[in-house]
Amino acid sequence: MNADFKIGEKVLETDRLILRAFEEDDLDDFYEYSSIPGVGEMAGWKHHENKEESEVILDYIIKGEETFAICDKKTNKVIGNLAVKPLELEDNSTNFNNYKGRNIGAVLNKHYWNQGLMTEAINELVEYLFNDLKFDFLMAGFFDHNYASKRLQEKCGFRHYKKKIFKTRMGTKEPGILNILINPESNLDIDSID
Repeated sequence: MNADFKIGEKVLETDRLILRAFEEDDLDDFYEYSSIPGVGEMAGWKHHENKEESEVILDYIIKGEETFAICDKKTNKVIGNLAVKPLELEDNSTNFNNYKGRNIGAVLNKHYWNQGLMTEAINELVEYLFNDLKFDFLMAGFFDHNYASKRLQEKCGFRHYKKKIFKTRMGTKEPGILNILINPESNLDIDSID
């Protein structure tokens, strides 16, 4: 089942990053990475054509309180985001009725790829969701052609749950994999789930 989640005032910190709620002042940084062709498309949405589009989406993100801004600790620049989204209905099978979980989704400014930053951010988020909020599991997916997300999820301990066709915000359907990460303190047994 979907665990309750709102960021509120929560701030998470790693050696190089700060994860916090988005603010209106983050618009320029948000637009910078959201407008790079290929970044959003790997996550199922079209890159932003203009700052006005980013402003509307940023307002939606702020009101939703489910997406952390990933900030470079040295510069305080927002370089990506990490969302803790509700499970999709088809993923919320009765096998999970007694367990708390969410989907996570991640986007990082292309100029910061291949530095281990997203692994660092996800590991910190997992620690918070599992240890403090007592989530039983997390799910994350990737399109078949998105090898970077596949490697990232594997490095963070996610393992194969099932094949899936993802419906994107661009109106396409993309084959991919849905992965799961189980809290070691949970009694959820992945091998007993259909």
